[in-house]
Amino acid sequence: MSGIAVTTRKRKALGVGLVAWLAGIVFFLPVAWMALTSFHSEADAAANPPAFGAALTLDGYREFFGAGGGADPWPALINSAVASLASTLLVLLLALPAAYALSIRRVRKWTDVLFFFLSTKMLPVVAGLLPVYLFAKNTGLLDNIWFLVVLHTSMNLPIAVWMMQSFLAEVPVAVIEAARIDGARLPTVLARVVAPIALPGIAATALICFIFSWNELLFARVLTGVVAETAPVFLTGFITSQGLFLAKVCAASLVISLPVLAAGFAAQDKLVQGLSLGAVK
Repeated sequence: MSGIAVTTRKRKALGVGLVAWLAGIVFFLPVAWMALTSFHSEADAAANPPAFGAALTLDGYREFFGAGGGADPWPALINSAVASLASTLLVLLLALPAAYALSIRRVRKWTDVLFFFLSTKMLPVVAGLLPVYLFAKNTGLLDNIWFLVVLHTSMNLPIAVWMMQSFLAEVPVAVIEAARIDGARLPTVLARVVAPIALPGIAATALICFIFSWNELLFARVLTGVVAETAPVFLTGFITSQGLFLAKVCAASLVISLPVLAAGFAAQDKLVQGLSLGAVK
């Protein structure tokens, strides 16, 4: 019977593995297609049926980086990097003490506070677009990258607090009590005790906030212009009245996606640890 059970478990594991591989391939195929199309000429990219064996060229990337007389993408890429990195840093600085108060040193009605944070994500983003635009217009903050930083921070803070609350709930209270007995104040406890233990969860939260901020388009499209234009807004400029230049759009999309892909690849071990940190009680 034990041999049959082992064989059954192996078959189940093999089936789960095959399903996982199939799901991965399905999600990877559009990215691979985009990468291949980015190295084709516009005529080959628009061919129907697709020309798989067409000659490869870097014309799409030359056009993206301005060699073909197009707009310079570097200001938009720098603006996206500033908005994403600065907002992610602010989110972590604000979310860590908030999550500490909701998980370790729990405030009164902490579950209601968590529900309030989550309820703010239920509002459709477009519903707050007009008030935010009018505020930015009346205060002279239109086309200002730092206003976008504050906006991204406020948008990502609720989900960051929600995530980090579950991560910090796994921190041993005895370690924190020992640090407090030794005379450590709250900033020291957070920086030298809580943060190192919950580092995988903090890394996972930071990566998700960075991705959300980098990919945000709606507010950036409405609130920015020439000075604070971000990479997703710059990407929409390739859709012109002359039509959609597929090879150029694929090249631009791949370049703009690289920071997110690189961040995810660099932090993949911390991401897996962090997302599983608060999953098992």
